[in-house]
Amino acid sequence: MTKQNKWLWFAALFTYAFLYLPLIIVVMYSFNDSRLNAEWVGFTFKWYRILFNDEQMLVAARNSLLIGVITSFFSTIFGTLAGVAMYKYKLRLLPVLVLTPIAIPEILMGVSLLMFFVMLNMTLGLFSVTLAHIAFCIGFVAIVVRSRLQGMDESLIEAARDLGATPIQAFRLITMPLIMPGIIAGALMAFTLSIDDFVITFFTAGAGASTLPLQIYSMIRIAVTPEVNAISTLLMLLTLALILIASKVAPSALRAK
Repeated sequence: MTKQNKWLWFAALFTYAFLYLPLIIVVMYSFNDSRLNAEWVGFTFKWYRILFNDEQMLVAARNSLLIGVITSFFSTIFGTLAGVAMYKYKLRLLPVLVLTPIAIPEILMGVSLLMFFVMLNMTLGLFSVTLAHIAFCIGFVAIVVRSRLQGMDESLIEAARDLGATPIQAFRLITMPLIMPGIIAGALMAFTLSIDDFVITFFTAGAGASTLPLQIYSMIRIAVTPEVNAISTLLMLLTLALILIASKVAPSALRAK
């Protein structure tokens, strides 16, 4: 191994350690038999038992799951249509309109949506959070679907049209089954982004609305307790599981082209 390769290995190991060691520490201390994270006392599952008996946390989890499912459903529909439109119609303005919510900072997205809802005199709550998440996730689904379409054989659609299929029939019978892995991957990604989001949710949620990220934030303002570590561990496992499923369903669809 050359000196240059050694430095590359060192840089890679340092980067991965910087990224994943904090996550490992969070998981480890969620089993710590002490309310303080200062030192390891012993192994216990009591923080998970306390967590599952916490009414506020359960309500926040239910809200996050509900918002995530609704967001995933609608953003998948609109994102799939947007992805097909970007692939079929080579318009310069269309990708800008679809992908702008991805490119702009989340804090700007949250503030602009808050101002928009206030202009509409809309009461902030779970409904406004859901609308904000849908607007944010459509672009991600569109990217995944478009990348899947770019690997599709166009001759199959042309053959279907030559055999008398209408454009709608060709899309339903040929295009849809071929891009279905990308649609599923986009739906899983939208659910993951929705359930993990904090910044946009913070600006668009009302006083009575609570999601898991908001509930965790309200708890860590006092101290990072093992209960926070426990819910963070479960949330991280759910996110990783969904990402793994999406990567298995459509390995190439998560790479934008």
